[in-house]
Amino acid sequence: MSSSERRIDTRVNVRVPLRFRALNNPGSTEQTAQSENISQRGLYFMTSVPLKIGTPVEVSLRMPQEVAGRVANDVKCMARVVHVKQSSAPGGMSGIGLHIERYEAKASARERWAS
Repeated sequence: MSSSERRIDTRVNVRVPLRFRALNNPGSTEQTAQSENISQRGLYFMTSVPLKIGTPVEVSLRMPQEVAGRVANDVKCMARVVHVKQSSAPGGMSGIGLHIERYEAKASARERWAS
């Protein structure tokens, strides 16, 4: 079964700036990237930062209206790396697929659980 067949939610091909930080390394710094696609339970982006499957990641972004179903809002997500597509070029970018485990709207600081 391919990863696209396992998806429950429809992904929206939208480029949104995001900030992320691996949570398994206390010394990790916040990095920037841009989404390739987003759903309510996941997102995909390209980065040169090496991440491994299973790594917990904190992501901040503006959830687009197409995904949120209402006005776009700033959210902080707790996610886990579920897919890594390595680049064949030396020093190239890798595609990172994240499963969003929970998120909270920054404005209200109210935690929302993705189920």
